[in-house]
Amino acid sequence: MRSIPLRHSRQAVAAPRVGRRCAVLPAVVGLLALAPPASRAAQEEIQVYMDDLRAPGQLGVDVHNNFVVSGRATPDYPGEQPPAKVYRLTPEFAYGLSSTTELGAYLLTSRDPDGHVHGDGVKARIKFVAPHDAQAGPFWGANLEAGRSSRRVCETAWNAELKGIAGYRMGAWTTAVNPNLDWSLSKGGGPVTGDVDLKLNHALSARTQIGIESYNELGPLRHLSTAGTNARTVFGVLDTDFGTFDLNIGVGRAISQSADRWVVKFIVGTNL
Repeated sequence: MRSIPLRHSRQAVAAPRVGRRCAVLPAVVGLLALAPPASRAAQEEIQVYMDDLRAPGQLGVDVHNNFVVSGRATPDYPGEQPPAKVYRLTPEFAYGLSSTTELGAYLLTSRDPDGHVHGDGVKARIKFVAPHDAQAGPFWGANLEAGRSSRRVCETAWNAELKGIAGYRMGAWTTAVNPNLDWSLSKGGGPVTGDVDLKLNHALSARTQIGIESYNELGPLRHLSTAGTNARTVFGVLDTDFGTFDLNIGVGRAISQSADRWVVKFIVGTNL
């Protein structure tokens, strides 16, 4: 959740300093500058994955919250809950399996504009981050998740996502990119789709960073595109920690017509 290793709830996977790979930084910054910012509308988890992991044997929780202030009010398919004025609350429980691996589970819930609360499904994940220098230089890893969602939030019941994790730290700056593949595990679920999430953070202090996050749908893998039919949103974000809690808070603005116009989100995490 954070771009700087947390004292309380997370740790970065440390190793002896590897050789400097200077090409990584301009590549990630270039992607951030050139890719049209974006976000899948009203998803339950809006974050860019970094190199943070819970320590082996440590159990913790991150509570994901987001609200579509202004967005699409008509369903895309029969039975869908349009995202406008929907509040999503998603507790994510995580367990440190080893120094490089973390397990997680999500409980998806939402509150519709009429005040009705819904259970929207469950997901499980496994996250790997390779050993690296936690203070400077490159990091990389991957996250695989799968689960079942209600028809209110997804047209197919069973779905999976493979998320790549790559980033670079240099001084007060941290960049990260998540190239993602999404596919349905349900029969006739449609093509594999791609998207890319990006983050650029600047540390104001050991506890606080400000930055931007960019979420970009690219459409079917066989025909990737940044056309306006794919959602594109950019968030201004603040990452900080207080006591035993860490916080990511952001305000998102749509760039493409297909994205929800305004979204607010915050994620609060701690150990149990």
